[in-house]
Amino acid sequence: MTPAVGVNTWVWVSPLTDDDLVRLAPRIAGWGFDVIELPVERPGDWDPVRAREVLDEHGLTATVVLVMPPGRELVASDAVAETQDYLRHCVDVAGVVGSPVIGGPAYASVGRTWRITEQERKGLYAELRENLLPVVGYAAERGVRIGVEPLNRYETSLINTVEQALDALPEDCGLALDVYHLNIEEKDPAAAVRLAGDRIAHVQVCGTDRGTPGQDRFDWPGFTRALTAADYRGPLVIESFTAHNQTIATAASIWRPLAPSQDALAADGLAFLRTL
Repeated sequence: MTPAVGVNTWVWVSPLTDDDLVRLAPRIAGWGFDVIELPVERPGDWDPVRAREVLDEHGLTATVVLVMPPGRELVASDAVAETQDYLRHCVDVAGVVGSPVIGGPAYASVGRTWRITEQERKGLYAELRENLLPVVGYAAERGVRIGVEPLNRYETSLINTVEQALDALPEDCGLALDVYHLNIEEKDPAAAVRLAGDRIAHVQVCGTDRGTPGQDRFDWPGFTRALTAADYRGPLVIESFTAHNQTIATAASIWRPLAPSQDALAADGLAFLRTL
């Protein structure tokens, strides 16, 4: 079965707006994508009801990603309740646009790093499970799965690998895997995919430089064979970023163009992923 292929609107814009989606959707559909990935940076940036209308008009489906800027925390913080409310909002948005998943690093803000002893880590993971469980339950009642994403060591010190994620997360919580982070943190990305198995809720892809998938030295055949072995049935979604947006370029350390154009990054990435 050929997987669906999607693209995150971060390839072009941040934050997403209703006008952006109206402009991007026909181009994305015209290239042959199946899915648009919609980031919820701030509630209210875009209207989920309007988004669903745009998606339906162009024959596209959606996935939703959560965003963890400073101030959104599920551990060692007094912002836990507000963060849980935000995650519930993302679940509600997913329900409106028809996304089966919300994915992202739902544990700590991106860029928050600190030294953690093994004993402290056990305590933080226990706190994370306690604080995630109500949101996981809320999502399950609405037919939405949460995929928690391990990030590389420069973006978090809490969950960097699949093994850590399986240790940290409630059993009913899924994983979101991103090739960029797998390539940095896993000794064998395909083995990490096999370890994640049926816990995989979402998969994001890009080149190892955050650019075009396939224009790198990543073992794409091995990776996709591992996904098949894990019986992953969801889309492969290209996630990259534009260097022209100050906030997201700084957060993702995008200091130069990663392709001849953002359109080329998307279209060439799609063409490569179809070969898999």
